[in-house]
Amino acid sequence: MEVKSNIFLAKGRDEAVKRRHPWVFSGAIHKVEGKPEDGDLVHVLDIKGNYLGTGHACTGSIAVKMFHFGPGKPEGNFWENKLASCLALREQIGFTSNPNSNAYRLAFSEGDGLPGLVIDFYNGIAVIQAHSTGMYLLRHELAEALGKIYGNKLVAVYDKSSEALGKSGIDSEGDGFLKGTSGPVEILENGHRFVIDFEQGQKTGFFLDQRDNRALLATYAKDKKVLNTFCYTGGFSVYALAAGAAHVTSLDSSRKAMDSLAANLTLNGFGAGVHQSVVDDAKTYLANMPAGFDIVVLDPPAFAKRHADRHKALQAYRFINASAIKNLKPGGLLFTFSCSQAITRELFLSMAMSAAIDAGKNVRMLHHMGHSADHPVSIFHPEGEYLKGLVLRVE
Repeated sequence: MEVKSNIFLAKGRDEAVKRRHPWVFSGAIHKVEGKPEDGDLVHVLDIKGNYLGTGHACTGSIAVKMFHFGPGKPEGNFWENKLASCLALREQIGFTSNPNSNAYRLAFSEGDGLPGLVIDFYNGIAVIQAHSTGMYLLRHELAEALGKIYGNKLVAVYDKSSEALGKSGIDSEGDGFLKGTSGPVEILENGHRFVIDFEQGQKTGFFLDQRDNRALLATYAKDKKVLNTFCYTGGFSVYALAAGAAHVTSLDSSRKAMDSLAANLTLNGFGAGVHQSVVDDAKTYLANMPAGFDIVVLDPPAFAKRHADRHKALQAYRFINASAIKNLKPGGLLFTFSCSQAITRELFLSMAMSAAIDAGKNVRMLHHMGHSADHPVSIFHPEGEYLKGLVLRVE
């Protein structure tokens, strides 16, 4: 492991690193030995030269993303050991040998001590998505490490980093296979079948973080009329129908997503009699939402990419939630989510209360929701808890 530079933190500015927070901000730096470029490996030290840890140099306000903390320095088969630790956790929580599920998140960025790296495992296909230059430069080494920890259970490794890196202004060589090859793959999740198009689909191809929340919806869906907005490939829709929903309406603005939804419905044996697909803007549809729905699912994309976008995002969340609350049947349930990291759980709760006031309805909270256990959050990095959800009963 070739380390290019040493970064010394100013006196009193090293406490966060000593508490194992993985971000070093540029304002905390006292001096730099060497000229680290974006993605270079760097050692981080206190002002006296005591070693604190190792990370990747970054551009912007976050100057280093730490993947290792002292006292010892990273050595040997470091990345293989890191991924083996990730796999061991997924084995511990029962995600790797479940006969009814064969897809899970293997690496969850800061939550697994691998900031800037996401790896999803889809029934033999590992999809890597690097959000930092440092992790992107390691993609071939990571692919080899995946081959070692999985053995013959690994069919292929696909790199899907170009979109994530492009948002940071970083060039990639384009998406493609790093190991093996495969077309779209079929997975099982809690016994339900889905086709994952990891090459053309959003993110890595599927939203594994909603696994537990889809299962929770199923406990309420029997004989109910369900509206699933921002449905993408229909995860919540399939779960609701399998649980005996009387009818499900799936709404998305993307025709391509609706084609994938149709394939997943067919795969699970559901026909047009119990399901309707609607291609429309969710805000427009919800503003004139038909009466009679027992359950509404609001799972929009991140409305706030940055803290500066929070106010505008909260207004959008408030509008769609107020529209759903106003039009739900008495006793109906709203499953509402935000995946915007900039929207805290407290802000989301406040938004839901404001939406209930706007709708003029009495609303009670039944459940707080988040991402499933294969998306662990470091207790030293609470910012990693991005998915917030509520089940609200509208009276």
